[in-house]
Amino acid sequence: MKTITTTEDLARFCDAAKAAPYVTLDTEFLRERTYYSRLCLIQMALPGEDGEAVLVDPLANTLSLEPLYDLFRHEATVKVFHAARQDLEIFFVEGNVFPRPLFDTQVAAMVCGFGEQAGYETLVRKIARQSLDKTSRFTDWSRRPLSEAQKVYALADVTHLRPIYEFLARELQRTGRTQWVEEELSILLDPETYITRPEDAWLRVKTRTTSGRFLAIVRELARFREDYAQSRNVPRSRVFKDDALLELASTKPTTLEELGRSRLLLREGRKPEIADGILAAVAAGLAVRPEDCPKVEDGRDQLQVDSALADLLRVLLKAKSESAGVAQKLIATSSDLDALAGGDRSVAALKGWRGEVFGQDALRLCRGEIALSAKGGAVRVVNV
Repeated sequence: MKTITTTEDLARFCDAAKAAPYVTLDTEFLRERTYYSRLCLIQMALPGEDGEAVLVDPLANTLSLEPLYDLFRHEATVKVFHAARQDLEIFFVEGNVFPRPLFDTQVAAMVCGFGEQAGYETLVRKIARQSLDKTSRFTDWSRRPLSEAQKVYALADVTHLRPIYEFLARELQRTGRTQWVEEELSILLDPETYITRPEDAWLRVKTRTTSGRFLAIVRELARFREDYAQSRNVPRSRVFKDDALLELASTKPTTLEELGRSRLLLREGRKPEIADGILAAVAAGLAVRPEDCPKVEDGRDQLQVDSALADLLRVLLKAKSESAGVAQKLIATSSDLDALAGGDRSVAALKGWRGEVFGQDALRLCRGEIALSAKGGAVRVVNV
């Protein structure tokens, strides 16, 4: 098991990868104590049972990842990941680069009928006909030296990925669904997927209160928290958690004494620089003109959902997903179905390959042009 610790060795491996049709990759990282993930290990393997597989140590002082980023830009070699989102976020933040072309075996497996939870262990068992040793799953990957058990565990994440990729790529080619996967991967390769702007952070805070003033304070508190967490690379929950944010937006403290009465603000959030930031955010929220306060946009929460129609759409989705051999949640979410039943026609389930598999008949069902019939456990679409 070779561990690469120098730029020269990484460049040699990446040059070999550029001559291959694909390379499999995975990462190990830590995020519990930071805002941005800390990259601790990269695993890579070339095609073939005996294809070279290596560990790359990004913590080594003698290593630059530029040869890897150059490989990511080399479009003649497919870069294969499983559940790539967090891996891609790391490379986007650290190197401002995405691996192209990309293949995500989790997405492909859901398209190829492996169900809602197409986990790596499941694919290793069903496709590679192997088992995984999970003893090193929860480990501190930043500690050095790595144990032999850690190295074996890490390499298994890319060596078993080779037959999984080859099987799924053939299956997509056979069924003509390669384009389906490419549509899904375009989201993963969009920088907007990984950018969190402080001014928009409040949209992630769940609240049922629609008061404009309350939302204005939520917006300013969330903006401060996101700015603070990003600039100091600490988890936003270390600044203060959502329940404390909502409490502060409700109590509107204007002095340190009032802030000290908070029940949910933890010790970390009472530090002077955070406390001052909280009071400034509350003051900014209180100063927003009424006409400039955030408003809950007319959307799914305001839709008059036809619950009976929503139930019928769920039956149709189940039938269509089983017929197509595609995971239901990849086609449409429960909120998508409620939105459809409430008259929203902007949901993703009506577009692209989803429209072909489900969306067109979903619209016909909403218009009363088709009905559903059950016979022998099977659901059929019947023209009305």
